[in-house]
Amino acid sequence: MKAPPDVQARYADLVKTINHYRVLYHVYDREEISQAALDSLKHELSEIEASYPAIVVPDSPSQRVAGKPLPGFKKVRHTVAQWSFNDIFDADEAREFDARIRRFLKESHPDVRPTYACELKIDGLKVVLTYENGVLVNAATRGDGEVGEDVTHNIRTIESVPLSLSRPLDIVVEGEVWMSTAGLESLNAQQRSKGQPEFANPRNVAAGSIRQLDPAIAAARPLDMFIYDVAKTSESFPPTQIEELDYLRELGFKVNPHHLFAQDIEEAIRFWETWKQKGRHQEYWIDGIVLKVNERVYEERLGYTGKAPRFAVAFKFPAEQTTTVVEDIVLQVGRTGVLTPVAHLRPVQVAGTTVSRATLHNEDEIARLDVRIGDTVVLEKAGDVIPDIVSVVKELRPRGTRAYQWPMHVAACGGDGRIERIPGQAAWRCVDPESPEQRKRAFAYFIGKSALDIVGLGKETAALLVDEGLVSTFDELFELEVGDLLTLPGFAEIKAQKVIDAIKIATKAVPLERIITALSIPQVGEETARDLAQHFGSIAKLRTASIDELQRIDGVGDIVAHAVHTWFAHKKNIAYLDKLLKHLRVKAPEKASGDTRFSGKTFVFTGSLSTMSREEGEALVRKLGGKTSGSVSKKTSYVV
Repeated sequence: MKAPPDVQARYADLVKTINHYRVLYHVYDREEISQAALDSLKHELSEIEASYPAIVVPDSPSQRVAGKPLPGFKKVRHTVAQWSFNDIFDADEAREFDARIRRFLKESHPDVRPTYACELKIDGLKVVLTYENGVLVNAATRGDGEVGEDVTHNIRTIESVPLSLSRPLDIVVEGEVWMSTAGLESLNAQQRSKGQPEFANPRNVAAGSIRQLDPAIAAARPLDMFIYDVAKTSESFPPTQIEELDYLRELGFKVNPHHLFAQDIEEAIRFWETWKQKGRHQEYWIDGIVLKVNERVYEERLGYTGKAPRFAVAFKFPAEQTTTVVEDIVLQVGRTGVLTPVAHLRPVQVAGTTVSRATLHNEDEIARLDVRIGDTVVLEKAGDVIPDIVSVVKELRPRGTRAYQWPMHVAACGGDGRIERIPGQAAWRCVDPESPEQRKRAFAYFIGKSALDIVGLGKETAALLVDEGLVSTFDELFELEVGDLLTLPGFAEIKAQKVIDAIKIATKAVPLERIITALSIPQVGEETARDLAQHFGSIAKLRTASIDELQRIDGVGDIVAHAVHTWFAHKKNIAYLDKLLKHLRVKAPEKASGDTRFSGKTFVFTGSLSTMSREEGEALVRKLGGKTSGSVSKKTSYVV
């Protein structure tokens, strides 16, 4: 089946772009796009090729191992061809790999039940070592799979690489050169002391160190190497991959200790699940596991495709970075009337979850990224929490795209929809502060978990109450009766009574910081509300505070101080507040404990905790002098 013209154009751009980045990465050790993002582009390419086999071109990245020797290095022809692995990304793909193995082997081995060797996939530089009569004679990079670069002079400086083996045999082995994160920190400290630029990551340093003509550079850096495979040996090959690792260790090679013999694919998947969490806490970078059929007899029967073994795959961890396409840019009205541009994305998996939206923050951020509808973008999750667009892959920009133009009218603002840029800020807001959309969002926030926390009253019901004219200000919520709710679609007597009961419960002993949060004061979120509550202790003192007094509070700057003071200076806001306080019993903030072990630290909680709720965890951090935040930023000390 012939691919449609738009698919053909996308495919041609992908081939050109991936080959460009792969040459930079493999030949010149320059990483202008992360490996996770590059993997995502390659995955998209492979999906197009699977759907339209006739589209495949000879120079597709799927058809060869990338990389050529650099001028200045002696070229080495490998005695055993060097392959790269095909990638898989989730448990279903692992099960399909297992099924494919069984189908392939069934004719020659009717009762086939392959087991698997699971090894960590170290993110470093692959090097092939050749020993003759037990003595190291050559070390070469993988290169293009047939010809690599002679880096023996640098490999000899790595102490974990044996210069001679435990017995005199001829053998070719493969392994990964790496640098620890601690080693990188130490090296960067030296760079700073010399006024020289720091290195970006340990993988780049390892690769750059080995591909230096001067061995003194490699000798001065804390490099290490794991050996994981025997390509050729003058002795008998071990019958399984697990035994091969033991064989390597016996000869004197350093082998990664974290590997597993798996009886079946489900056990292998559990190993991947375990290391998906543990991997980031190791001293070396890990980007997945290598899944190999354990039995050599099966490996030999399965053989190789044009570029990769059939008996092994790289089982990658969920990407912390990936690529996707911006399908639209939409402006959302927030609870304070501020407009937030949101990129609607082609759904994509990043860090284990499907993402279809990412905030673009403000007009200045859109201009900085130069992001446009139709662009291919690099997406990451900051601290595995918030989807964030990092950059635009401009080589894949569709022809004829235009820079995003900020509108002057937004329908969701109500009335004539006029908007304005806030003086001194990058943000825009609705001119009409009482737009229906803004009121809906403010009510949803008011009843939400971080404010009044009214159980059973969701944002859909809050929007319905506004649309039906049952509430227009916060205080009116507490004047509702069961009969009022019965007019709403889907509300019967029991449901209506539960909602009214929940509203009454929410009025008892409301912490001061939650009331401040619920007011939707511009620039005031949960953390600032806590700071204000802790400092003033009551609404009465807060409402009369001067700008100077507000500015003296740690964590409250000039913009926040003016926003708070301006809000309380409006008579209409004070009237709303007075009506609201008639329905609520305010609870004064607890005094901080004498234990300040978390002083100066900011925590972001995400997911669930095993021994307490997130709210309890946040409360404990604050009790011990720390701060909490709902999003990751430069100020974040820990993500829990």
